[in-house]
Parts: sequence; C-alpha cells; structure tokens
Amino acid sequence: MSISNIKVFMPSVLTLIGIPGLEAVQYWIGIPFYAIYLIAMVGNTLLLIIIKSERSLHEPMYLFLSMLGATDIVLGTSIVPKMLGIFWFHVPEIYFDSCLLQMGIIQTFKCIESGILLAMALDRYVTICYQLRHAAIFTHRLVIQIGTVVTLRAAILVAPSLVLIKFRFHFYHTTIISHSYCEHMAIVKLAAENVQVNKIYGLFVAFTVAGFDLIFVSLSYIHIFITIFRLPQKEARLKAFNTCIAHICVFLQFYLLAFFSFFTHRFGAYVPPYIHILFSSLYLLVPPFLNPLVYGAKTKQIRIHVVKMLCSYNPL
Repeated sequence: MSISNIKVFMPSVLTLIGIPGLEAVQYWIGIPFYAIYLIAMVGNTLLLIIIKSERSLHEPMYLFLSMLGATDIVLGTSIVPKMLGIFWFHVPEIYFDSCLLQMGIIQTFKCIESGILLAMALDRYVTICYQLRHAAIFTHRLVIQIGTVVTLRAAILVAPSLVLIKFRFHFYHTTIISHSYCEHMAIVKLAAENVQVNKIYGLFVAFTVAGFDLIFVSLSYIHIFITIFRLPQKEARLKAFNTCIAHICVFLQFYLLAFFSFFTHRFGAYVPPYIHILFSSLYLLVPPFLNPLVYGAKTKQIRIHVVKMLCSYNPL
C-alpha cells in the first residue's frame, strides 16, 4: 500500500527522526550542539544577572538586551534537550500537543526576537539622531510598552497557525517527522487534508514579521549613518559608530541565517534534507550563542562588570 493511502486519525504521539541521512553520526553532532547550547545559556544568564544587579545598566539599550537574552534562553531550552534526547538517548517520541507547543514557542520567540532587534535599532536611532531627547522619549514605561506590543504581536500572528493544525487537521499520512525538532512546515506536510492554507499563512507570518522589521531597521540605520557622517569631528563619528557595531553584528547574523535557512528550505529542491535541517537548527542555536559574546566583546560597560564579577569571585 502506498504511504499516501495510509491515514492516521489524530495521532497522540509523533516521532522525530533527527537528521535523516546522518543518523549514524548524530551522537557526535550532538556534542557541538550541546557545547553551543551550554555557552549560550551561561552567556545569556550572565548578561541577565549583570543587567539586573547593576543599576547603571538600567537603561533602554540594556533592558532590550536583557529581553533578547531571556528570549534566547527560552529558544535554546525549547529545542536542545529534546534534540539531544534523540541524538544521544534514542528517545524520538514526542506527544502531539508537546510538539505543537514546541513549534509555537519557536515561532513566537523568533518573532519576539525580531521585534526586539527592531526596538534596539530604534533606540540607537534616537540615541544618535536625537541625543538630547533620548531620555525623554525612551522612558522605562515606553520600554515596557514596546516589550508588551512585541510579545502580543508574536502571539497573535502565531496562534492561528497552531489552531489550524490542532482543529483543522484530523488525518495524517504518517506520524514520523523528518526533522530534529517540531518545525512548522515539517508538521504541516504530515497532514492528509489540504494544507495549502496553513502553508500560505506560515509564509505570510514570516514575510510580515521579517519584512516589516527589516525595512524599519534598515531605515533607522540609513538615518543613523547619515547623522554620523555629518558629525564634524572624527572622534565623535567613531564613538557614535562604535555604539552601533554590536547591534549591527547581531542583526546581520540573525537575518542572514534566517534568510539562508528559509531559501534553502523552500527553494533548494536538490539540496540534501540533512543540509536543510542542519541550517534550520543552526538558525535557532547560533544567535543565542553569539549574542552574549558579541555584546560582551563590543560593549565596554558589560566587559567592565564581567571583569568585576570574575575578580570578586573567591571560591575559598
């Protein structure tokens, strides 16, 4: 019987096979994945502790950075433990509802991360272009409002996709997901019903979030660079530019990985499946790993407080 004729009604358990084609070496792939996850968790947790404990860092830039760090912790924790369970302990089963929850967390928090990067770009824009008015514009109240709006936007955009999968898809061709985590399109492709609406909605969400945020981040930095180049003193231009380097690096690695993963998945018909899965996994793992390293290396205030924390630590 062809697999297309097999229909499973509302499966309670799904099976994640990991990285198809690389099953024999998944154990070893799990080692660098775990190292990346561990560094990401330690780095982002350290950032949160420093920003919370140092009152001098209770500024919009660092508050947004703490939001980014918390988002990265949630993203990494949502996929790596289960992924390592598949790679190391051969536990591929996952409850259907847990799979939907994982998918929802991934989509929601990637949307939140994109929104936070936009907020950080706007903060840099006001800091450089309207320096004297920054404190009056970016108040703590506004930061909280921005965080709330970014979170609500992500939840509202992602929720319909989860509802469609949960209540519109009843029959499935298979319960085996050819992926290392519950990725949206991998789940949708299991359904025996017409999945075109969900596919289109998924693309709509991706392009809406990425397109909107990318346009406004780009416009912000166009204005920022124009303002910087108009500064009369070279030292002032270098100082202003240095305040943006960390965010530019984080912004570029986030969107370059996102677009590379998206286009190889949608249009790389001749690319082996394990390449798609590796890049989609790295897309979720690399930003949480790099973000604290970039900000730790490029932000003087954070470097100072890290050194103070390490110097004050006495294990005896």
